Amino acid sequence: MEKIDNVTGFIFRGLFQNREVEEVSLVVFSFFYTVILLGNLIIMLTIFMGNLLKTPMYFFLNSLSFVDICFSSVTAPKMIVDLLAENKTISFEGCMLQVFGVHFFGGTEIFILIVMAYDRYVAICKPLHYMTIMDRERCSKILLGTWVSGFFHSIIQVALVVHLTFCGPNEIDHYFCDVRPILKLACTDTYIVSAIVTANSGTITLGSFVFLLISYSVILVSLRKQSAEGRRKALSTCGAHIAVVIIFFGPCVFTYMRPNVTFSEDKMVAVFYTIITPMLNPMIYTLRNSEVKNAMKKLCGRRISASLSFPHFYLLPFSLNDFKTYSEILEFVYSVKTCSGIY
Repeated sequence: MEKIDNVTGFIFRGLFQNREVEEVSLVVFSFFYTVILLGNLIIMLTIFMGNLLKTPMYFFLNSLSFVDICFSSVTAPKMIVDLLAENKTISFEGCMLQVFGVHFFGGTEIFILIVMAYDRYVAICKPLHYMTIMDRERCSKILLGTWVSGFFHSIIQVALVVHLTFCGPNEIDHYFCDVRPILKLACTDTYIVSAIVTANSGTITLGSFVFLLISYSVILVSLRKQSAEGRRKALSTCGAHIAVVIIFFGPCVFTYMRPNVTFSEDKMVAVFYTIITPMLNPMIYTLRNSEVKNAMKKLCGRRISASLSFPHFYLLPFSLNDFKTYSEILEFVYSVKTCSGIY
């Protein structure tokens, strides 16, 4: 690698070095990012239109979907564009902004997941006091606290690397700027900085992961006192939360809870918490949550009813509830509009 004085930018090696693989990856990751945007926007729209924001769990779920969109948008668009580029470059300022964004939104997501676990604990273990403990004002303050905590965490990460001297080489073996790959390029001794990074990011990820596992274990044990229907509903909700926690925290612990050592596999591991988890969150929460699915059905039903341009449709001897699947509804809508001469 070429020696450069006073580095003003960096070059990403990217996920792959094979051009054909990059072309295939362009299609795959473009699809993934589209799913992230649409899936999380649908969740947010469903919660808002379904009047679910007044419920603490959906209040926090709405925030989680927004954070997922922001978190993936810090890295995914740049990575997708770089799959087309010969030189995958980024300025020093842009690199620092990316470090800030990854840790700001990533840290905020961690704290929101902790809050969501606490919300489920109160709902299941202290149901009579739930609305008193998790009132709207307190939920708003807690949510503000997650964003402030994420901000301070990210500021610490940026402060650790922004003052370092970089004199070359300037090639980062990754597809986005993160603290550990950047530390490998510094011209000064980074032992203390690396130790602080491990203490900060490692403690947050591992500590939060252990806390969440203990919290959900307590919740699952307490379900023995619930009725069969209560257990089924609680397991459905908590099951979704546990799945998200494992998928998100597993790769994070692997990446940040180690000394100043980087592996070639780190790039693929990072894909899980920057792209795969934000993409799976909407699927997990909708497939495992009957209330969200019902709200989406009602929203879809209202949209279809409003779009039917058939005279006196309200006089027909059936309703949307008589259809068993959405495909039957869509077939009916098409046939009605065809008969009406609209198509």
